Amino acid sequence: MSTDPYEALGVSKTASDAEIKKAYRKIARDLHPDLNPDDKGAEARFKAASAAYDLLKDPAQRARFDRGEIDASGQERPEYHYYREYADAPGSPYGGGAPFDESMDASDIFAEFLRQKARGAGAGAGRGAGRGGGFNARGADLRYTMNVSFLDAARGATTRITLPEGATLDVKIPAGTADGQTIRLRGKGAPGYGEGPPGDALVTIFVKPHPRFRREGNDILTTLPITIDEAVLGGKVPVDTIDGQVKLTIPKGASSGQVLRMRGRGVKSLRGSKRGDQLVELKIVSPPEVDDELAAFMRTWRKTHAYDPRKGGKGKR
Repeated sequence: MSTDPYEALGVSKTASDAEIKKAYRKIARDLHPDLNPDDKGAEARFKAASAAYDLLKDPAQRARFDRGEIDASGQERPEYHYYREYADAPGSPYGGGAPFDESMDASDIFAEFLRQKARGAGAGAGRGAGRGGGFNARGADLRYTMNVSFLDAARGATTRITLPEGATLDVKIPAGTADGQTIRLRGKGAPGYGEGPPGDALVTIFVKPHPRFRREGNDILTTLPITIDEAVLGGKVPVDTIDGQVKLTIPKGASSGQVLRMRGRGVKSLRGSKRGDQLVELKIVSPPEVDDELAAFMRTWRKTHAYDPRKGGKGKR
């Protein structure tokens, strides 16, 4: 399978940020492991697309990849790493504060660095280790995916995942985490080389659908079935929220499709304490069986109170 992130997402290198996001969401919907439990190929393509999107969604990181400074996993290429670390070393042909020429062939830079390092090691023999005597590099970032429930993502939770090698990792899901969001766990990636620090673990979150709740931004949307008498007479009825059940006041004369707003009952913003709202769409449900008494009442009522809602109002004909 190609390691090129653009190929993994099926977009060109000139694709806009919006096109990249759209391509990723389509792949996530079609190839998610929950929807294809026995399809290893779909799982592999899904993981490749997730890693590609994580790289390309950041404009600065995408630009570095396009310039060849980092590879498809987001790690700095060795030749750039060594150049930036040793360019100012005494005797380096790239020192002196000269700007880095991005058009310079990276393999030439790496080869020249090794020649300089070898000469420096020879010159330093007998008088102790010289600068750059060891190989130190940051460990690679490791990428994982995690499926969480709608309520855990909305309210926050801590979930334990099992890594491929059998170790476990506790992942704190912040309240308000959105579908497709990536959580960075610093220092939980691959170990570094030499004295280099470990990489990070990047966990992409996929939120499972909820049977009653939908999310738009920080608002929660739900549909509330009500009876005919509750619609006509109004009253307080129980409604589910992400924090539990509360009472909602239904106004007299409510209609199907009418939306009531419950302020502060939505999802907490990741950048502050402010919460969204819960929007409750009313849906009038007829009784399971219309008996003779109700039918007779409605026929009598219709003779003197008939109206046509298809004309855009409740006025009499």
